[in-house]
Amino acid sequence: MAELVARSSIGSVAYLAPSGSLGDENMQAALAGAVRACVETNSADVVLDLDRVPLVNGRGLEVILDASDRLIAAGGSLKFVNASPLVSDILIANGITSSDPSSAVGANTVMSMGQRLAPQPNKIGEILIEMGLISDAQRAEALQLQTRSGKQLGSILIEKRTISETDLYKALSRQSGMPYIALRPGLYEPAAAAMVPGETARRLNVLPMFKVRDTLTLATADAQAIPAFDEIQSITGGKLCLVLSRRDEITKCYFEAYSTHPASGAMVGGMEGPGGAPGDTAGDIELVEQERTDFTAIDQMAGGSSVINLVNGLIQRAVSDGASDIHIECSRARGMVRFRIDGILHEIMQVRPDMHPAIVSRLKVMAKLDIAERRMPQDGRLQVTTQGRTIDLRFSSLAGIYGEKVVLRILDRSQAILDIDKIGMTPSNLAMFKKLLGRSYGMVLVTGPTGSGKTTTLYAAVNFLKSIEKNIVTIEDPVEYQIDIINQNQVNEATGLGFARMLRHILRQDPDIIMVGEIRDRETAEIAVQAALTGHLVLSTLHTNDAVGALSRMMEMGVEPYLLSSALAGVVAQRLVRRVCPTCSAPFTPSPELAAAQGWPVDVKLAKGRGCPACYDSGYRGRMGIHEIIVATADLERVMIRNPSKEDLQAFIHKSGHTSLYQDGMQRVLEGRTSLEEVARVIHET
Repeated sequence: MAELVARSSIGSVAYLAPSGSLGDENMQAALAGAVRACVETNSADVVLDLDRVPLVNGRGLEVILDASDRLIAAGGSLKFVNASPLVSDILIANGITSSDPSSAVGANTVMSMGQRLAPQPNKIGEILIEMGLISDAQRAEALQLQTRSGKQLGSILIEKRTISETDLYKALSRQSGMPYIALRPGLYEPAAAAMVPGETARRLNVLPMFKVRDTLTLATADAQAIPAFDEIQSITGGKLCLVLSRRDEITKCYFEAYSTHPASGAMVGGMEGPGGAPGDTAGDIELVEQERTDFTAIDQMAGGSSVINLVNGLIQRAVSDGASDIHIECSRARGMVRFRIDGILHEIMQVRPDMHPAIVSRLKVMAKLDIAERRMPQDGRLQVTTQGRTIDLRFSSLAGIYGEKVVLRILDRSQAILDIDKIGMTPSNLAMFKKLLGRSYGMVLVTGPTGSGKTTTLYAAVNFLKSIEKNIVTIEDPVEYQIDIINQNQVNEATGLGFARMLRHILRQDPDIIMVGEIRDRETAEIAVQAALTGHLVLSTLHTNDAVGALSRMMEMGVEPYLLSSALAGVVAQRLVRRVCPTCSAPFTPSPELAAAQGWPVDVKLAKGRGCPACYDSGYRGRMGIHEIIVATADLERVMIRNPSKEDLQAFIHKSGHTSLYQDGMQRVLEGRTSLEEVARVIHET
């Protein structure tokens, strides 16, 4: 196991660098062995490099404490370097390192389990002033309001937006000596949650985080909840290591902390179908639901089946995290749930493989699909109300070798960007796009790969154009967002009502503006071009890599170049790039070689995210669009009439001096809004 932990020395100090999760038993054993070897070779001063350690569990923390005890007994010490924000918070939460860099022992030195900083007896207002969060005048004003209302000083300051709730908890942390930790996945484990019943944890507003030796690390929103701590101690029979966390974060983490525990899987997998075979169709039907249930308000559904609670919690969590899709899949050894957030999939939880069919069946019941059909793909829709918002979910299942994979597309109407000024275009691109939309006829194409925001841009355009004086008709597959005074229609291939046939009928409905969700074939393309030539403004999308590709693709479909050149108004190509997280954004100077390669000044300042709880330690939060717009001109029309190749079109566009996708992305990098790596990820510049 020596290769799992690299060892090097500088003078009398040994450096150990584990290369994997300290939740893994092999890695834990390798680290323990490496520390023993250091002691045996009289290298008792050890620095643990955690740069390649993504996670630590309770047993891993015990290994670290055992290593520290062994090194101290040999006259040395154990220190840490390069811990990620998540691992650093795990160490701080369990009292293994200090959250205060000015601590006497040092922020990177191992302390004994559960050791805390000395509390400050000052009043909370005085602490907030010391932290520079409020002024004397603001405290005096809040104290006057407190006298009249009887509310707590912190609550008053939050209501007045003088401080944030996080600021208040950081001040309470100083006052109580308990570290403040922003709860998120990785900061708690099912083994600890199993020590306290879920109902008890919810009632007391606490969350068990880790079990280390004889101590349970417990997150609480109230540092003064002594009766609650006494009750937890009587249940667990051990010591408590207390951590302050926001109440909403504790509530948000309940479902995952408890639903991933093996007990939940046992409850699901323990039911048997005919012949005693677990997990068959009959078992799934009984297990998921035995009576009619209202699925429209999952926030109010409490108790009942563990599977119901798990599915409800997954949807709630996905909505609160801003996920666009939920992936529920199964392999030979485990089930897995992943969320797509800002275009990237993140693993959220794991479930036992025999629990997976019950989750799929529950979702099929909610979507009113056939739970007995497990071989053929199924598609459906469901609607829920959670967190005061109405959420539409598109259900899609596909049979695999280990079971069905389900993908839920989340359509949150309240989060839909229907304002053309908020889709992220630069002022110059936005002006060009509005000018294209202002035409009375012609075709405007929006291009890009799947998931690049084409449909969102079309919806924003239609919302911009809608007027009681115009007849706007859409053809969509499916209708994702409903817009007032717009005639929206959904294709139905099962009845033969595809894009082309529906477009023919819509032309008899006296439309002014037509939105075609996607041009997929020659027939639809030709009808759309004819509509654009006969006095209609046609908006549609194509799956191409750039704006020039849309022109060549239409001609490859069989549209005559002379017709396309006359009908085309313009093409918009777009991608979505992740924004640098504003919470942890930090400026940096790129290397001289990189600056020279991009043609930047040597002293240019860019931005990158360090990683924080707000962005899942990724350094990115939210997305923005980058765009490339080609406006049809007389010169472009003359080129297109000659039926040019894609290379000829690219050469002409390049000479015209328009801003490419890559150039638009680089401008956002210079503005500090995204990163060079992110632009390179979505655009393959040659």
